[in-house]
Amino acid sequence: MNQQFTGVSKSTTVKLLEGERVLVCIGLLGFVLAAACGIWVLLYGGATSPDGDVSRAISFDAALGIFLISTAAISPLSGMSPKKRAFFRWAFVILSLYSYGAETIQNFRGVNPRFVEDGSFFDHFVGIGFGLVALLLVIVYIFFSIPFFRPKASQTRPEIVLAIRYALLATMLSFAAGIWISLNQSRFTGLEGNLIWLHGLGFHGLQVLPLIAWLTEHSTITIAIRRKVIHLSGILYFLGVICIGWQTALGKSI
Repeated sequence: MNQQFTGVSKSTTVKLLEGERVLVCIGLLGFVLAAACGIWVLLYGGATSPDGDVSRAISFDAALGIFLISTAAISPLSGMSPKKRAFFRWAFVILSLYSYGAETIQNFRGVNPRFVEDGSFFDHFVGIGFGLVALLLVIVYIFFSIPFFRPKASQTRPEIVLAIRYALLATMLSFAAGIWISLNQSRFTGLEGNLIWLHGLGFHGLQVLPLIAWLTEHSTITIAIRRKVIHLSGILYFLGVICIGWQTALGKSI
């Protein structure tokens, strides 16, 4: 069948999630922790004295789990060497395990792990470590993202890699929002602005845009039309996140 129309025989030689079992397992751990926290909240409520809230751990653990599994899915398409992929994988595993632990354990102990107030030396140490780990996650993910913008990555599954590029740009906006939250010492800004929406929605590009590309990859439309669909989807998604950021920066609710 004409390669112009299918684009499948060559582009499916590299499988999503291939070789990333460890990263997937750490992602699934997030769902296990979120479920455990959810059961606790149903039985005992979320608030833990003096400043913890186990319900915050539910959303954090689940969100990090989704992010890790999404990253594991696209990792084989990066074009990185096995050694570089292994470095990224284990660096991300270690940083993620610390994040799970700090968010979950500290909220159970009644401590806000990000913004510690009147806590012990240990609590402040964990909070500082949490901030450092968040910064390292950003740096390591930038290291992971760069190879996707090189020509080598497009030789695997070009449609999905194109979508991943847009998704990674949106992800960088989410990371910027996370840094903004840390510097602001709060997710709220202005009268009604809530940075958590900007922080979260950019990351979801890692699920939405590759899915659109995967659907076009398995369609019968021409490669030229596929690329137009992916470009349009990526541009609109990225602009949508920017608009949410602008509205939030103005201190308005989205």
